[in-house]
Amino acid sequence: MSGLCAGRVVVVTGAGRGLGRAHALAFAAEGARLVVNDLGVGLNGTPDDDSPAASVAAEIRAAGGEAVAHGGDIATTEGAASLIRTAVETYGRLDTLVNNAGFLRDRMLVNLDEDDWDAVIRVHLKGHFLPLRHAAAHWRAEAKAGRAPAARIVNTSSGAGLLGSLGQGNYSAAKAGIVGLTLVAAAELARYGVQVNAVAPAARTRMTERTFAETMAAPATGFDAMAPENVSPLVVWLGSEASAGVTGRVFETEGGRITVMEGWRPGPTADSGTRRTPSDAGATTLKLLAESEPPGAVYGS
Repeated sequence: MSGLCAGRVVVVTGAGRGLGRAHALAFAAEGARLVVNDLGVGLNGTPDDDSPAASVAAEIRAAGGEAVAHGGDIATTEGAASLIRTAVETYGRLDTLVNNAGFLRDRMLVNLDEDDWDAVIRVHLKGHFLPLRHAAAHWRAEAKAGRAPAARIVNTSSGAGLLGSLGQGNYSAAKAGIVGLTLVAAAELARYGVQVNAVAPAARTRMTERTFAETMAAPATGFDAMAPENVSPLVVWLGSEASAGVTGRVFETEGGRITVMEGWRPGPTADSGTRRTPSDAGATTLKLLAESEPPGAVYGS
């Protein structure tokens, strides 16, 4: 099969529905061989009865592609290791990892309990780290054996992780952590032929269609800007060899829009050359703030 990703082996987590499903189908359409991961859980992370991963894998095969399903919990060491092992044992290689799995437990901070915090941090942040860690170990071994990979990792952050979002303190913290993880991984793994980037998508999924129902609603006619399929072309390109040289970047994307996000970097600065008094520190800080760009508004504020 020809295409941008012909012959590449791609793992997508959380690929049973929404963005993950759209990504898996888009990669398959470009010739990739897929491992479709989904634990099959409800919106709040509790087990579900169906097997969405198997359904998506079957859909890909019915269209003439190659795909296998993986139903393991990628926020556990064994589940993540099994995921990477499935790709290598099934297809003999691994080229791209798309970390996408996640769910919501929204609460205002004063109502957010420890279980809701831990569950969201576990699946979003730990569920990015563990597959990344096991994939990186595989690619390091390949590089040391003289088989330098053209490997790609695409992580999934969010505008909530970049600007914050009311009622989503746990989710915002996890998605901000994913950005930090992306930057470190890009720097550490470059020597092994691995590029690491992140996308912050806006699209209609099970998570967003309830929280932002009016914004995410599909129009009666015309371009459906919030369709998850709109995000996948950028993800597929980042996961392909065509993206050579692009690493350590974060992109916002929705509809037909792609934005390169420019993160923390030094702004206005003043150096007294000596220790300040609290009053002087305050006066200097106010002066610097007046010279700086204001932060973007938190979503929902």
